[in-house]
Amino acid sequence: MNTRTGILLLVSGPSGSGKTTLCRRLADEHEAVYSTSCTTRPARNGEQDGHDYHFLTRAQFQEKIDTGELLEHAEVHGNSYGTLKSEVLTHISSGTDVVMDIDVQGADQVRACTDDAIQTALVDLFVMPPTEEELRSRLTGRGTDTEEVIALRMKNALGEIDYWPKYTSRLLSGTHQEDYTQFKSLLVAERLKVTRIITT
Repeated sequence: MNTRTGILLLVSGPSGSGKTTLCRRLADEHEAVYSTSCTTRPARNGEQDGHDYHFLTRAQFQEKIDTGELLEHAEVHGNSYGTLKSEVLTHISSGTDVVMDIDVQGADQVRACTDDAIQTALVDLFVMPPTEEELRSRLTGRGTDTEEVIALRMKNALGEIDYWPKYTSRLLSGTHQEDYTQFKSLLVAERLKVTRIITT
């Protein structure tokens, strides 16, 4: 009987690209799981340790960095966030696909991982808005941000877009349904690769 190793689908793209919506829909449809991140920020009302996040002290988080237990990590708004390598490995070894919505710096850290199982499972995709005009339209669509905030978000987004050639796949965003059809097609195609089949 043949079984399949899971895929680690790493998805990046600027704010407004629609990447988070794609990842959430994939998880909601049980096509893949989100790995539960570690964080040093306090739990909010209703959040459960081990479900929403693994809540750690700064000392615990630093220890996981020092011992190489984190696949990637970053500092965001004064708190640390990271992904447990062991959790990702458990999923992919059981044939479960994992989706990660991650920035370009985090993606570089995952690519640098020397674990053979991670490298075999890794599929990276950059989701790109079709034009700068469309990107600005998406960023201003909520109508709640000041022009200064929008300008900063545009600058950051354009800086991230410069990284797209580092990815093996690129999705040029269109409608939500078009994007999801292509997104899911990539996952299906990767599942068919002979290199992912385990003969038992």
